[in-house]
Amino acid sequence: MTNPRDTARPPRPFGRVLCAMVTPFTDAGALDLDGARRLAAHLVARGCDGLVLNGTTGESPTTSDTEKAELIAAVRQAVGARVPLVAGVGTADTRHTVELTLAAEKAGADGVLLVSPYYSRPPQDALEAHFLEVAEASGLPVMLYDIPGRTGTRIEPETLVRLAAHPRIVAVKDCSYDLLGVQKVLARTDLAYYAGCDEHILALYALGAAGCVSTVANVVPARVAAILDAFDAGDTARAAALQLRAVPLIEAMTAAGLPGTVTAKALLAGAGLPAGPLRAPLRPAGREEADRLRAVYEEFVAG
Repeated sequence: MTNPRDTARPPRPFGRVLCAMVTPFTDAGALDLDGARRLAAHLVARGCDGLVLNGTTGESPTTSDTEKAELIAAVRQAVGARVPLVAGVGTADTRHTVELTLAAEKAGADGVLLVSPYYSRPPQDALEAHFLEVAEASGLPVMLYDIPGRTGTRIEPETLVRLAAHPRIVAVKDCSYDLLGVQKVLARTDLAYYAGCDEHILALYALGAAGCVSTVANVVPARVAAILDAFDAGDTARAAALQLRAVPLIEAMTAAGLPGTVTAKALLAGAGLPAGPLRAPLRPAGREEADRLRAVYEEFVAG
C-alpha cells in the first residue's frame, strides 16, 4: 500500500502560516469590528496566509454566539476571499457546537476548528461520535484541535486515524506534546497537521506538517513565516537558527505564566495595533510583567 506521505508534502487546506488572532475590544469592552478588520489586514500583509478566529487566543469562552458570527463576517470583508478563515466552534455541548458550525458557515468561514468537549471528558467512542456529528452538520472542512492540557481529553492516535476517513475532517491543530503519536498519525493518514505550539513549528514542519497556527504571529507574523520560508528554500540550517532565535519570545508569550491572549494583547497595544482590553476572568499583564515582555520582544525584533 502506498503511504500518503511518500510523494510530496500534503495539501494545505487552510494555508501554511495561520495566526490564532486575538479579538479586539473597545475600551468599553465591546467587540471592535473595525479594529478586527485592521488587525486582520495587517497580519495578512505581513505573511499570514490564513487566520483562526474565535479560538482560545480570540477569547472565545467570553464572546457571544452573535459576536463570533459578526467577527467572521467583518474579517471576511477585510481580507476578501483569498485568505482562509477558520472559525473556532468547539464547546462542551455537541448541539451547541453544531449551531456554531452552521453560524460560522453562514458568516463566511472556510473551515472550523473543533476542540474536544472539555470538562465532561468523554471516552474515545463518544469523542469520535461528537466530531462526526459536527462534520456531518455542514459543508465546511474541519480542523480537529488536540489540546488535552486544556480539555482533559486526548484525541488518541487511533481515533484520529479513524476520523481521517471522513471527507470533511482534513486537518489537526496539534498541542498534544506527543511527538511519537503525531508521527504515527502522519504516517498513516493524509491529515494536514498544523503545529499549535510555537516551539514546535519547525519540528512538525520537518516531519511533513502543513504549517502552523501561531499565537506569536499576532506580533511577529513575518518572523514566523520566515522559519517556514527558509525550510521550503532548502536552507534547513537557517530555518533552525530562526526557530531557536524565537525561543525567548515564544517562552515569554506562551510559557511564562500568562496566557497567550494576555501577552499578545499587551504587545499589540504597545505597538499601536488593535487589541483593547481583556474580558474577565482574564486580566491584563501587570506593569512589571508587561515591561519584561516588551524587553524580550524588542530584543527579538532588533536581532
